[in-house]
Amino acid sequence: MQFNHVFTMEFLNCVLRRKACTTVCFWRNQAIQKPSVRRISTTSPRNTVMPAWVIDKYGKNEVLRFTRDMMLPIIHYPNEVIIKVHAASVNPIDVNMRSGYGATALNMKRDPLHIKTRGDEFPLTLGRDVSGVVMECGLDVTYFKPGDEVWAAVPPWKQGTLSEFVVVSGNEVSHKPRSLTHTQAASLPYVALTAWSAINKVGGLNDKNCAGKRVLILGASGGVGTFAIQVMKAWDAHVTAVCSQDASELVKKLGADDVIDYKSGNVEEQLKSLKPFDFILDNVGGATETWALNLLKKWSGATYVTLVTPFLLNMDRLGIADGMLQTGVTVGSKTLKHFWQGVHYRWAFFMASGAYLDDIAQLVDKGKLHCSAESPRAPPAWAGAPPARGAHV
Repeated sequence: MQFNHVFTMEFLNCVLRRKACTTVCFWRNQAIQKPSVRRISTTSPRNTVMPAWVIDKYGKNEVLRFTRDMMLPIIHYPNEVIIKVHAASVNPIDVNMRSGYGATALNMKRDPLHIKTRGDEFPLTLGRDVSGVVMECGLDVTYFKPGDEVWAAVPPWKQGTLSEFVVVSGNEVSHKPRSLTHTQAASLPYVALTAWSAINKVGGLNDKNCAGKRVLILGASGGVGTFAIQVMKAWDAHVTAVCSQDASELVKKLGADDVIDYKSGNVEEQLKSLKPFDFILDNVGGATETWALNLLKKWSGATYVTLVTPFLLNMDRLGIADGMLQTGVTVGSKTLKHFWQGVHYRWAFFMASGAYLDDIAQLVDKGKLHCSAESPRAPPAWAGAPPARGAHV
């Protein structure tokens, strides 16, 4: 009993001092060394700041503010990585978010239990695309290590990339294409993943089933459209592109087989003179879908996918519950209506995915996809402020 008492006191002293202690493994009759405290490696809060472009409220360009006092991001979850931003880009979604577009849905995603008070998303950093270098990894991240060159598209409910550092989930990151500079790479992820989601995830097309299919791309000269043309051609589809005359040379250079100038006359009649299509990607929306679905091959599995949906606007206008109800009724009724007419009607959205970026990076490095990024320049509203250290916008 005396031995037990002495052993217990020494053991408690070791624990209190947070040192390794010696315990007895009675069933093996030998001493083993056990640490009394489990080490957890994660980023601790630091009194460190970084430069960033932020907004403190929704509005026009005047709400944009350059600051050098944005708190450095930290790792909160074991699957996250911190990226030092070498280049970032601005997309239409950033301009819309600056004005408050989608704020209701995005705030619900940020705070699903409504614990925080209204306006807690500010200061909000804009920017979705990033190309840079991994600085730190969470415990569960095994695919990346510090020093890796990576690219990613950050979901719109997270803090953006117009800053010196950004934290993202490991499953949203991919190794940067070796053939692209950081500036070139930063021009692709958001539009590429939006197009990939529409074509592959929603539309069901891939490199094994796309050969010979007739594809129509409405709004073909934008970021999503130009990327979609290249993917479809890489998969041996026949591509018809609708754009303005001044963009016709660009889309032809990217591989479009037929180009229709929407300003040259009745687009619907021009397209009806062509053979029916197997797949339509609509980047225009509005009244276009009232006639575009008639261009599909009936009862052949042909699919119409639009990226212009009222989902976020419905929630901004009607609130979460009524907005989701209205959205469900709209998409459900349209899907059923066109199904009975022999075609598939679908909505598509941006989807952050490192796995998809891996596939895209392979196509880039094989020369199947090309980047048309211009030399680094800041939008007019952001002129005059010094860039973040080493970062390009």
